[in-house]
Amino acid sequence: MSKSPLIKDLDIMMKCEFSFRSLQHLDFSKASMDITKMAPWSRRYYLRMLVLGLVLWMVSTKVPAFFLRLSFPSSTAKDDVNRNDATSDWSLESKQRILPLERNAFEGYAPATKTRGRHVFRPDGLVEVNPKGPHPIFELMNRAEEVWNEKLRKASTSLDEAIGEYRRRYRRNPPSGFDKWWDYIQKHDVQLPDEYDQIYHDLEPFWGLEPSYLLELQAEREFKQDTYTIGKNAEGKLEILRTSFQEGAYDQLIVTAKKVLDILRDIEDELPSFRATFTPHDGPNLMTDYVVKGTLLEAASTNSYIGKEQLPSIHRLGWLSACDPESPARRINFDLEEPRPPKPKKAFIHDHRLAMDPCLHPDLFWVHGQFLSHTMPGPNPYTTMIPEFSSCTTTLHHNIRFPTPYGWVEDIFPRSNDPDFAHKNDERLLWRGTNTGIHHSPRSRWQSSHRDTLVRIANEVNGTLDILISPNPGYEDQPVDNPQTVRRARINPAMMDAAFVQGPSQCEEPTCNFMKQTYEYKKIQSMEDAGNYKYVLDIDGNGWSGRFKRLITSNSLVFKSTIYPEWFLDRVEPWVHYVPVQVDLTDLYDSLIFFRGDPNGAGAHEELAHKIAVQGREWSKKYWRREDIIAYFYRMFLEYTRLMSLDREAMTYQGEGELHLDRWSKEEALMQDALLH
Repeated sequence: MSKSPLIKDLDIMMKCEFSFRSLQHLDFSKASMDITKMAPWSRRYYLRMLVLGLVLWMVSTKVPAFFLRLSFPSSTAKDDVNRNDATSDWSLESKQRILPLERNAFEGYAPATKTRGRHVFRPDGLVEVNPKGPHPIFELMNRAEEVWNEKLRKASTSLDEAIGEYRRRYRRNPPSGFDKWWDYIQKHDVQLPDEYDQIYHDLEPFWGLEPSYLLELQAEREFKQDTYTIGKNAEGKLEILRTSFQEGAYDQLIVTAKKVLDILRDIEDELPSFRATFTPHDGPNLMTDYVVKGTLLEAASTNSYIGKEQLPSIHRLGWLSACDPESPARRINFDLEEPRPPKPKKAFIHDHRLAMDPCLHPDLFWVHGQFLSHTMPGPNPYTTMIPEFSSCTTTLHHNIRFPTPYGWVEDIFPRSNDPDFAHKNDERLLWRGTNTGIHHSPRSRWQSSHRDTLVRIANEVNGTLDILISPNPGYEDQPVDNPQTVRRARINPAMMDAAFVQGPSQCEEPTCNFMKQTYEYKKIQSMEDAGNYKYVLDIDGNGWSGRFKRLITSNSLVFKSTIYPEWFLDRVEPWVHYVPVQVDLTDLYDSLIFFRGDPNGAGAHEELAHKIAVQGREWSKKYWRREDIIAYFYRMFLEYTRLMSLDREAMTYQGEGELHLDRWSKEEALMQDALLH
């Protein structure tokens, strides 16, 4: 008698409790029971168990998929004619519709140890999806939560600890006035007092320049067209000391300067004397040479500096001048006429700062207006590094970023314009804006720019998308599997609402007219209408996005795409406070479907979306207040004033403080050294 293909052994079957999960994990491929040798009563028992096992096996593996087919929108005959026969809209067998489990929004979503694959966390900030592993967003959220909680746990609670932590991170004493800065943040309940690494990264190369040469560079920059200079006058009062604007542009370009002065008034008496030159434009303008920057960092690391004559020669390679010769960007054929460099088929961001770096991700040169706006190979670097402030910068530029007050809001008013997440009715992803980001002309590559790409792909109804299927609650440890092919006509109308408003701008004919024919320009939405969307997208314009503060202050879940590491990046945590999205938007649909579910809502994790939305709003209200902006300016200008001083030691804090290495492991200290130097 042949062996049964369904059960392993009668003894095992008799001990089994016949639950869905126990049956799913039985090995039915091996059988060792000869039914002819059984007693009659054993044979009858065995056959009953066999039938019961078959029934339960069918229920556990086939029925959910059957009912899912019934619940998913069926195609019309016309749809079937237009469909590619080789693919279906969704792989229905890979989805299971069950009632959501009762659980906290985040607790219990860690991948189980029995998963069959691990995702690859790459050193360039992306996590490459392993189809045999669970959906990676579970792990990304878990990791981010741990990082954020650890950052909160390690925050200094006294001036003594803050000084010790400063010395540990930067290997020098804080600037003069650090104790008064500490008093300010204590008085105003400013959180995360140690997380100002961005100031260090922006200023550290300048430590390698001779102070007298730095002052010379700053003085020259004051006369550069389209700059303004803020500082203290002879009476010790803050004011706009100089402007160098084009004729007729004053009213437009002076706006941010006035806002910065208003912010600084609160600490006017505490700040030392300084002169700081700013660019009023949205984007950065000071290209860096990799060898020059490296030379200055090396000098700074030995507490020395070099003069103008000692600077190395620059490399005139355009954008690539700022990249390490061993970086991915320097190893490709850099020609925009050629296809973009290859990327992983599916990937998400695990380190947003690294994901913004074109030296690590040369495909960014093909997809963002910051780079497409220039004739390739891009602008050549400056022969030195110039101390000028800007609202944003990239990893290729050396502008010193400041916490621009542009776009800052305390809250969404009236509050009725921002319902709770659960009460927002529109589940499409919202974006509205103008077609900024690049000048639109027959000579530019505007159709590849970031905003144009967004509006095009969000409204496309032809073709297909490859999308990761999101598991239903209770199946988080199941393999995410390979992407499934779906039709854009089924996805976009149900899930995307992205459009330009008013009409073509930043364009010249005949491109302006072509844009009118290409895009459906809509009216500007009211705040009340916009507040009804659960999911919103933040994307760069000509520079950083000025609307992020308003969006993250709302009760909506924010998806953010940018190449500009902003001043608060050390003080916020992607996947805890917002959802990071790659600039080419290749992960946008996968992330949206994970939280929102497919067009029918299957696979949704709204409780996790709600959680991030709430945490984002709480972060905005607690970590991005007016007082937090002032605290950043305060510390930044203390550091800047010391940097620009002819006697830097005299501008250094001389108080006591202890190095509390017991709060950190040796490995973390070594890692920090590697990152900083």
